[in-house]
Amino acid sequence: MPETAATATPPAARLWGGRFAAGPGADMDRLNRSLPVDFRLWREDVAGSRAWAGALAAAGVVTFAECDELQAGLAHVAARLSTWSDAEWAAAPDEDIHSLVERLLYQEAGDVAGKLHTGRSRNDQVATDSRLWALGAVSRLDALLRDLQRALLEQAELHRDTTMPSYTHMQRAQPVSAAHWLLSHAWPLARDRERLAEARDRVAVLPLGSGAIAGCPFPVDRVLLQETLGFRAVSPNSVDAVADRDWVAELLFVMAMVGVHLSRIGEDLILFGSAEFGFVRVSDRYSTGSSLMPQKRNPDAMELARGKAGRLIGGLTGILATLKGLPSGYNKDLQEDKEALFDAFDTLEALLPAVAGTVRTLEIDEVRCAAAVDAAMLATDLADHLVRRGVPFREAHGLVGRLVRAAEEFGCSLDELPEDLFVKVSPHFGGADFGSLFAPEASLAARSGPGGTAPDAVKEQIAKLRAVL
Repeated sequence: MPETAATATPPAARLWGGRFAAGPGADMDRLNRSLPVDFRLWREDVAGSRAWAGALAAAGVVTFAECDELQAGLAHVAARLSTWSDAEWAAAPDEDIHSLVERLLYQEAGDVAGKLHTGRSRNDQVATDSRLWALGAVSRLDALLRDLQRALLEQAELHRDTTMPSYTHMQRAQPVSAAHWLLSHAWPLARDRERLAEARDRVAVLPLGSGAIAGCPFPVDRVLLQETLGFRAVSPNSVDAVADRDWVAELLFVMAMVGVHLSRIGEDLILFGSAEFGFVRVSDRYSTGSSLMPQKRNPDAMELARGKAGRLIGGLTGILATLKGLPSGYNKDLQEDKEALFDAFDTLEALLPAVAGTVRTLEIDEVRCAAAVDAAMLATDLADHLVRRGVPFREAHGLVGRLVRAAEEFGCSLDELPEDLFVKVSPHFGGADFGSLFAPEASLAARSGPGGTAPDAVKEQIAKLRAVL
């Protein structure tokens, strides 16, 4: 005798199938199953289901007694899943996490489990679960970014008086403090955190109650759901709500940008840690060796920071390509969003602590840094001296350029040229204190405006960053 609707238990792996004469083929099932990816949403799926059960009871769709049964059953489901081993997850036959939770709910609560999905679709369910998961992941990512900023700040405070070259076009440019260089990597992370906070606001929009596409036919209080689940707003359009993955693309962009910034930190430390530069030494804890060459110390953490930036950029490109051609409403293509999202967060959760540890344990060779500051890097200061004597900058630039060319022709450094040659090139060099003009410390001190490399300006930067943290 066939089961009645009241006692029918859905197939283990599917929440649909009544209108189909046969189940999917094995190859279709392998392609269609998302449980190997979306199993990570089980906590969010249970939380969303508990909130939905409460909303159904408040709307009079289920009785409060039935709601209590559903709540107790979902609590037992959560307790079971919290202890599952990898083998148990691998053996689960269900199509997705929603199917799995509902199947286990039937086991825990019986036939009342069949009422939970009233007015709800997997379309708004998965959108809600994913956003809930992302809200937690954003908080974890922000904490990791803040820790890396702290590591950069700690090093900057140690090296406010360390002078080193800065570079443009990978050529020595002007002297800066090592603190100024370190802080130049901290401020991009501050922008990353700002972007992350802004993106979080757009993540925190509740889609639950949108149904499959047209909304919920029952008087469910969506504001109550919003408050219960910790969202800041309710989605205004059900068609858009189930299809909206802008927030996924936005988070992937933020994470790709983080990856770019980590790659640039990595590139600096790789270059500056080479024998040719020798400005920094990466700790053994964040280096690896060679299987052939016993002397090698490889900055693999920093090289992986460079490499994984490409992976993060690829995830962003992939989701944008997926979204660009979709019609309105939910489409199965959107199942691809979670793998990219999970992978990006996983990548940064593994990478950021290693980058922060590398920075925190970094040794900066103050002597080597200072020795790399040569007189040619003070050519702009010579031009500035002429400007202070009334020479237009463009003319001063040309005059100092003649001195630089003369030093190259004589095979000496700029500060080794005879003083009378300076006066011959421009009488405005007469009576100049060349010792001060060629002092890197004076060059730094002159750049005292906000954002400059003067000690006081750097002290102000450190205070601002500390306030940000």
